[in-house]
Amino acid sequence: MLNSDHTELDLPPPHSEPESAFSDCGRAGGTEDTAGLGICPQSRVSEAGEAGKKELQHLSREERRRRRRATAKYRTAHATRERIRVEAFNLAFAELRKLLPTLPPDKKLSKIEILRLAICYISYLNHVLDV
Repeated sequence: MLNSDHTELDLPPPHSEPESAFSDCGRAGGTEDTAGLGICPQSRVSEAGEAGKKELQHLSREERRRRRRATAKYRTAHATRERIRVEAFNLAFAELRKLLPTLPPDKKLSKIEILRLAICYISYLNHVLDV
């Protein structure tokens, strides 16, 4: 029950409220919560959200970063970005591989082999131009 000595820290975290509690808020007769306090659940969540914001302000920058990275939404977005980065990286190696002469031409090379062969080939081309 909310009263004047109730602090913001006693409020439940915003994610613990069921979404169905907000469905009646704003409709006729929907301004009371289930306990009959005369408080719209949405106002309780906004108070809890403000408490959460105040709590986050006291955290260090590193702790805020850790909490943000712990969310499923962040992890999914990060995994997608990483997948795109790796695909671009592999395409770049494939393009470089096409430019390098090897025997047999379709020989599978590791990334380090591609880089070493590219270094040797560039050195060879420089030598040819100097002669």
